[in-house]
Amino acid sequence: MKRSQEFLPVTSPETSPLPAQKKLKVSPRVSYGISVQETEVEADGWTKVEKRVARKLRKTESRLDQSQPPRFLYAKGEITKRREAVGIDDIRDLVLHLSADAPPSSWIRVENPRSIRKVVTLLIPGLTPEILSLPPLPTSATSNPNQPLQIPLPDKQEGSSKGLHFISSTFSHACPTQAPGDQSRMHSVLSAFFQSPLSGEEKKRRILERVASERAQEKTPLRYVLSAAQMIENEYPLPSYIADIFQKPPAWVETPEPVDEDGPTRSRRILSIDCEMCQTADDKELARVCLIDYTSGIVVYDKLVKPSKPIVDYLTRWSGITAEALATATTSFEEVQSHVLSVLSSKPTPILLGHSLESDLKALKICHPLCIDTAIIYHHPRGRPLKPGLAWLTKKWCGREIQNRGEGGHDPEEDARACLDLLKKKVENGPGFGEFKTDYESIFERMSRARGGTVHSAVVDRGNPSTWHGGKATTTVGCKSDDEVLSGLLDVVQNHTFTFGRFTALADALGWIVNRSSNEPQPESTPTERSPADVEEVLTNLNTQLTELYSALPSRTAVVIFSGHSDPRKMAELNARKSAFETAVRMGRSLDEIPREKYWSTADARALEEEVVRAKRGLLFLGIKDIR
Repeated sequence: MKRSQEFLPVTSPETSPLPAQKKLKVSPRVSYGISVQETEVEADGWTKVEKRVARKLRKTESRLDQSQPPRFLYAKGEITKRREAVGIDDIRDLVLHLSADAPPSSWIRVENPRSIRKVVTLLIPGLTPEILSLPPLPTSATSNPNQPLQIPLPDKQEGSSKGLHFISSTFSHACPTQAPGDQSRMHSVLSAFFQSPLSGEEKKRRILERVASERAQEKTPLRYVLSAAQMIENEYPLPSYIADIFQKPPAWVETPEPVDEDGPTRSRRILSIDCEMCQTADDKELARVCLIDYTSGIVVYDKLVKPSKPIVDYLTRWSGITAEALATATTSFEEVQSHVLSVLSSKPTPILLGHSLESDLKALKICHPLCIDTAIIYHHPRGRPLKPGLAWLTKKWCGREIQNRGEGGHDPEEDARACLDLLKKKVENGPGFGEFKTDYESIFERMSRARGGTVHSAVVDRGNPSTWHGGKATTTVGCKSDDEVLSGLLDVVQNHTFTFGRFTALADALGWIVNRSSNEPQPESTPTERSPADVEEVLTNLNTQLTELYSALPSRTAVVIFSGHSDPRKMAELNARKSAFETAVRMGRSLDEIPREKYWSTADARALEEEVVRAKRGLLFLGIKDIR
C-alpha cells in the first residue's frame, strides 16, 4: 500500500492550521459575446457592460481568495528522500514558482499560489541556530538532519534570543539549507540564487536565434576584435585614446590611434604573437618574441632578447629558453620593442592575435587598440571567469598536441601558430564554436517573460547591485548600510512583484566580512572574536528593521528569509594554507625548504572537508503575511 505524503504546515506560531475547505470550480477563460443582462447603471448615468464569464470568474476568484488563503507546507517525505539539504537553487526555484509561474518544487507545497500578491526575499548571513536558540541538528543515524526544525515560541526564549524576536514570532519552522560548492570550497550563494537554468523552450528559441544570426553575418576575423569593455575587464594595457585608465610607466609606448584609415576593413593585417620571459634579479624580462602573419603563415619576426640584468632563472620548463640559446642574443629590449611598434604602427593598423594577449603586451610594454584573444573567444568548460589553456584548446578543437616537450618548455612559434589555427576554426564555424553553453540566465530575465511581462522586480543591496546581480532587475537601489537597505525596501516593495534585499550588519558584527569593497562577503584568514554587546546591539537593530518592514508589507505577501551559509573563516584559513603549500611545490621548492607548520597533510584535507560542510549550512524561513 502506497504511503500518503506527509506535509508539515508552515504557519505563524499564533495561527492555528486552517480547516479543510471545499474546492471551488473555476470555469476556463473563454470569450463570449456581451450579454445585455450583465449591465449595471452607474450613478452618473453611464452604463457599465461586462462579459458574463469575466464577471463570474472574478467573483469566483474573490470567494476562492477568502476561503483558501495561500500557505506553505513542507513535504517531509520528499525532504527525507533527498541526500542533501534544501539548496540555494531550490529557494530560487520556489521564488520563481511564486512570482514567475515556474513549475512547483517537490520539497514544498504551496496552497493557492495564484493569490500571492508579492514575494519579498531577504538574505541575512549570520542567522545561526545558536542566535535563534534552535535545537542542534540531530546526529543520530535514525534522524534526518535536513528536516525543518520547530522554532521555540518567543516566551520560551525570552532573554536568550539576543534581541531577535521577529523570527520566532513570525515563523514556526527553520528549514536547514546547504550552500553550493565542492569538497574544498563554498561557491557563491548570490550567483546560485540569481542564475536560473533555461527552460527547454527558451533554450530552443535562443539556439534558433543564434543560428539565424550567424548565417546572416559575414565570416570575418574582425568580429572577434575585443571591445574596450572586454579589454578593461581582462586588464589589458589600453592606449590613452581609448580610455584614460592605464597610466603608462616609464619605457611604455602605444601604437598611433587608427584614424581615417583608407581601404576595406577586411584587408586589415592580422599578426599572431607569443612572448617568453625569464626571471632576472628584479623581475621577469622579455627573452623571446615571435610574430606570424595570419594570411600567409610566414614568420615575420622572431628574436631572442638580450637581458638587461643578470638572469636568476631561465624558466626553461615554461619558456623553452636556455642559457646556451640566450648567450647568442645580441638584440636589446629597446630594439625589439621599437621593431614591434613599427610593425603595429603601419596603415591600416594591424590586429594583434594571441592567447592571454595582455601578458604579451605587458612583456613588450606596448599598448595596442586592436586585439583578438583566444583565451576570451573560446570558453573554459566551467565558464567564466576561468580561462582555457592554449594546449587544451589546441587539442580539443584542432586535434593536435602542443607544449609537449616536457622540461624543454614552450616554443613561441608553435604557440603563435596554434592561435592562428584556433582563430581560423572560429571564423569558419561561427561565434558559437568553442563555447560551452551553461544554459543559465538571470532570474530577472525569466521573470520578464512571465505573466505578459508584468512582473516588476527590485534589488536593494549594499554597493552597486546594478553592475552585478541586479543588473537585469526593473529597479536597483545601492546602499551603504542596513538602515539604507530598509529604507530602500520600504520605497520599492509596494510597486514590485518581487523584491530582494540583503542585510549584512549581523555577519559583519560576527567578524565574517572584512572586504567591504567586494560584493561577496570575504572571510578573514583567522577567526576574530567580537564583543557580545556589539552583536546584541546589531540583533536588536535587525529585529526592529525586520518588524518595520514586515508591518509595511501588503497582505498575501510571501516572505522568504535565508541565511545562505555559516561561518566561513576557518574554511578560508585552511584553503589559504593549502594554496600556499601547493604554490611552493609548483615553484620547485623541496619539502626541506618548506617549514613544517606550512605543510599540507591528509589530516588537513579531512579537516578542510569538515569545515566546508559546516560553512555550507544555512537556514530558511518561509511565511505569508496574514490577510488584513
